[in-house]
Amino acid sequence: MVGAPPGFIYIAGRLPHLVRPLALAYVGSRIWAVVFAKPAPRWLRVSAYLFSIPLALTCKVLYTYLRNMREAAHRRAVLAPRVKSIWPGGFDIILSVARSFRNGHIGSPFDLYCQEYGPAVNVRIMFEDRIFTTEPEHIKAILSTQFNSFEKGPVLRDQLNALLGTGVFNSDGETWKFHRSMTRPFFSKDRISHFDIFEKHAEDALNQAKARLQEGYPVDFQDMIYRFTLDSATEFLFGKSVNSLSVGLVYPQNSLQGQNKEYTSHPSNVFARALSDAQSLAALRGRLGTFWRLADFWSDRVEKEMKVCYKFIDPILKEALELKRSMKEDPTVIRDEIVNILIAARDTTASTLTFLVYMLSQHPDVLERLYAEVLSTVGCSRRPTYDDVREMKYMRAVINETLRLYAPVPFNVRTSIEAAVWPGVNGGPPIYIPPKTRTPYSVFLMHRRTDLWGPDGWLILFTAEQSLRFIKL
Repeated sequence: MVGAPPGFIYIAGRLPHLVRPLALAYVGSRIWAVVFAKPAPRWLRVSAYLFSIPLALTCKVLYTYLRNMREAAHRRAVLAPRVKSIWPGGFDIILSVARSFRNGHIGSPFDLYCQEYGPAVNVRIMFEDRIFTTEPEHIKAILSTQFNSFEKGPVLRDQLNALLGTGVFNSDGETWKFHRSMTRPFFSKDRISHFDIFEKHAEDALNQAKARLQEGYPVDFQDMIYRFTLDSATEFLFGKSVNSLSVGLVYPQNSLQGQNKEYTSHPSNVFARALSDAQSLAALRGRLGTFWRLADFWSDRVEKEMKVCYKFIDPILKEALELKRSMKEDPTVIRDEIVNILIAARDTTASTLTFLVYMLSQHPDVLERLYAEVLSTVGCSRRPTYDDVREMKYMRAVINETLRLYAPVPFNVRTSIEAAVWPGVNGGPPIYIPPKTRTPYSVFLMHRRTDLWGPDGWLILFTAEQSLRFIKL
């Protein structure tokens, strides 16, 4: 059903589950007619057809629960506590998660669940178990000690296929190993030691910030840093920057200068907005589970945004491949990998730098100590080397603490390939994980914190006085 609306695909995939109970009701009515030599009463036949589907679903859910209880007891473990739902199918949970995604922080509902039920909880949506955890020992089991028992799984790949294709962040098994081998050269010591690219674009961004501050206007730091990382990442990946900073920094909406129309229409910024929207839509799918296709019933909204991105990426990719005519790799495979690495290179760095600067604005003592370490190690004019970066331990601690409080990737998901048991914590019993169960986890909610951003959400604006303090670094 290639090209079919997502909602049709969802319904078609579940038709066998709907038809089977109806078929059994029909067979039952025929058997009644043979045994009693007359048709079953009309009320009985209508009731059988009406209640066959909910009855079959109830039996399946009850059987699965009892089977999992038995398997857990056999392993001297327990099932994760289940979030109570008022509506059948957990529709109230779906609405709560979707509401927080659009109007608050995406982790808010899960934070409340963990406070009430503990670090591991079963957030059941559409009768599908999802064992959510914030416990470090459980995350360690998923990513290390029981690594072979978990994979990204078919549901996650389906949700992210329009965004990531078959890239390294959306593949398993041999496909994952292949893509990891493709991306490994980008992260060699020689590549990440090339600071020329980052210095050039950082200098461009800071010079523009200085000029804007001298005009007396605040700087939208997040917008500036996102474009800095986009420019440096594209030059790092393609050997050619998209130069999104070339159109200048944005002015505040209420300024006399007005908005920069060239900024809005610049191809690189059109691409950046489309990629950001695609990521947000894909992230929402992760909250809806397999139910996402009904939310995108008539058209795949992620695919629509990615078509805008591909119009931008494809000419750059074509030019790069023509320079290496001997390469015979599938352009689609390479494009998928480029999108995966670009998201990793741009978003994580931009998020970390944004919150790092914000935290420094709130903790001037940390800023002064960090400033002193940079001056004593690198000085005022010399560019840092790879060894310099390794030597600046306080800077590493500051970055790590920022990442602990504001993780760029606050959630991740795995699916159990086989039955697994997570270790018990704080004297509690181990937790049984049935096969083919989705196991979202969060490093973000492991640590309690206070929201530090203002009512404008993710938009972070600094006054000229505040920003000048960081420009001096």
